[in-house]
Amino acid sequence: MTSPVPLFSPGRARFLENLLATVRTEFRTEIYRPAPDDPVFIAPPCAVADCDRVAAQRGLCNGHVIRWRHQGRPEMAEFLAAAGPPVRGRRPLPSCRIPGCRYGCSAQKMCTRHYDRWARAGRPDLEQWAAPVLPSPVAECRLTFCTLGVDAPGKFFCHSHHERWDRIAGRCDPDRFIQDCDLVGSPHIDLRGLPRQLTLEFQYGLQCRADAHRRTTPPRTVTQAVRLARAAGVASLMDLTEEQWRHSAASGRVREPVLFLIEVRDALEVLRDGAGWESEYHRDVWRLERLPGITTPATATVPRPRVRLHFERIGQPWLRELAKRWLRLRLTGGLSITAAHTGLDALVCFDGFLTHVGISRLADIDRRLLERHLAHVASQPGGHGLKKGRISNLNLFFQAIRQNGWDDSLPGTAAFYPGDIPPEPTATASRRLAEHVMAQVEAEENLDRWDNPSGRLITLILIRGGLRISSVICLDFDCLLHDGQDAPYLRYFNTKMKREAAIPIDEELEQAIHDHQQRVLDRWPQGTGVLFPRPHANASGKLRMSDSSYRQMLRRWLATCDIRDERGQPVSLTPHQWRHTFACRLINRDVPQEVVRVLLDHESSRMTAHYARITDQTVRRRWEAAMKVNIKGERVALDPGGPLDQAQWAKTRYGIATQTLPNGYCGLPVQKTCPHANACLTCPVFITGPEFLPELREQHTRTLTLIDNAKSCGHTRVAEMNQQVADNLDRMIGEMDDVQDNEAAADAG
Repeated sequence: MTSPVPLFSPGRARFLENLLATVRTEFRTEIYRPAPDDPVFIAPPCAVADCDRVAAQRGLCNGHVIRWRHQGRPEMAEFLAAAGPPVRGRRPLPSCRIPGCRYGCSAQKMCTRHYDRWARAGRPDLEQWAAPVLPSPVAECRLTFCTLGVDAPGKFFCHSHHERWDRIAGRCDPDRFIQDCDLVGSPHIDLRGLPRQLTLEFQYGLQCRADAHRRTTPPRTVTQAVRLARAAGVASLMDLTEEQWRHSAASGRVREPVLFLIEVRDALEVLRDGAGWESEYHRDVWRLERLPGITTPATATVPRPRVRLHFERIGQPWLRELAKRWLRLRLTGGLSITAAHTGLDALVCFDGFLTHVGISRLADIDRRLLERHLAHVASQPGGHGLKKGRISNLNLFFQAIRQNGWDDSLPGTAAFYPGDIPPEPTATASRRLAEHVMAQVEAEENLDRWDNPSGRLITLILIRGGLRISSVICLDFDCLLHDGQDAPYLRYFNTKMKREAAIPIDEELEQAIHDHQQRVLDRWPQGTGVLFPRPHANASGKLRMSDSSYRQMLRRWLATCDIRDERGQPVSLTPHQWRHTFACRLINRDVPQEVVRVLLDHESSRMTAHYARITDQTVRRRWEAAMKVNIKGERVALDPGGPLDQAQWAKTRYGIATQTLPNGYCGLPVQKTCPHANACLTCPVFITGPEFLPELREQHTRTLTLIDNAKSCGHTRVAEMNQQVADNLDRMIGEMDDVQDNEAAADAG
């Protein structure tokens, strides 16, 4: 972080001159009063009818908030229906009770002059007292909203306002008091009393916020930021670093004022030092929002996030310098911010290892040392992805040093090889959601309980489209396409693969998107360019909703709907589980795996194959639950816990798929040759089930007829061969009939 510019230094003087030349006239005022329709410095009015003050909390001004609390915090609709008279400072002051007198009242509801005459008259009954007529006031109260007269020469205000000016304001400058009274409850930003440069800096910050026209900034937020700066006793926001500003406000209850201070300080640094690689590269903390070309097509229309790369975590200077060169090269080549953090983490881990083993030169890094580093990484906490990233990124770092000739002292043996990284463990658990849970999620009565229409539509797109949440929140406003048959498609940006894609959608989802587009246009008639704009602090509507905001809304919605799993426990799910559920449903409906791969926009079928394996498990469960019998009438079952569990299932599954018979299945391993020559009903590996009972009964009848004809004709051999078939059919049909009768009796009982 750059050191602050010393007070009264030549650099500070030049910076002040630059500020004076940059701040425009409309912002060069100590009291900035935004226009009533200002889209950035928005100041919503109090919800109470006829109240001209600005809302502070719960949609109410400070005065009405206090009144609402004193009434026991009733329902807001009930309070607004009977909010009472205008709050203090907005209603006319009472005048003297004597008719025709325009002076303000004091004791006994009379002005001081009438009260003095009434006391001299012996305090008679006020109803019977003949009050003298006093001369008209020579002047009116100087406050713009007061119509009472001044009760003494040389005074500026009526009696009540004079008392307030005397006791509360300490007889300050009358013009200052008048201005303060006019500002009470109105939207304004007061910069009076700040040092000259600090005033200019805040004015420049207001100008930058107005020009950016993105985030809404209530005037009270800036006012609180001004108080923080005044309490810090600084002459410039540059006198403290960003970390010091965060620390000084760490005990505060509000966040936005601190962020405003930091953003203004960043803008001042850019004004002073410029932006880009030339000013940012030599810092030990890179501010990526100041670097060009760090956005992706999906985020090019929104402000870049305040992301930092902390190179000060690398203790050895030579490694830190090489790390900067490497990450600058990769960032300018299109590396994502997430990947940049992963690469920096790999070098921070390597720096810690080098310090631990006492290595301080690049020339001392060889294969033997890297083998020790492999063991070091394996012993660190974290999953396979973290450890793989630390090794692969370090290998890319070494390759870049050699390819670009940054340091020829790196030994040629300093390299990793494919076998150095342990293979990724195979995922065995399914992340799909049970249909019991999905039935609750997709129920219309539950979907209608979304308090935010954006959250409801995002949920429908995730469930019916199988998109990632990062792709959904990045949807453009015009995201609908149609083909030659006028079928609707949703065009989106695949944030993982960094490419555009499209999925087919139904007419119901298309209509829901059209309705949401209209809601967005109703709020931002000028257009937003994004389908899901952030609902708050978004003046232009171009700021996208964050995935964290949706996840918070999702958690609240799940709790509101009380969605529970099969064990009755509250469900905690992630948006990505709907993507797995979407794919599993398609596979279970016999959609070809290649079609599922295209719909999910996978690069290869490797990930899609995971869902196919889940389908195989589903078919296996159905097989195990169904009754299968062989030609002896014996039930055929698989041993789910046996040593040949998977192999036995694979053999049976292959036979079902490739050797299905008209009245059953072949259980013979495909490696063997069938010795029965189509005589399946005499084959010991023949298997059938209840689904083939009609065919078995029909064949049983035909077999008995064939036996009778053979016996009448004297064909004893033919009769004997078919008698074995008939006996096998009798046993199989009898066993399946007995089971079905028992099941029917159990259901009836």
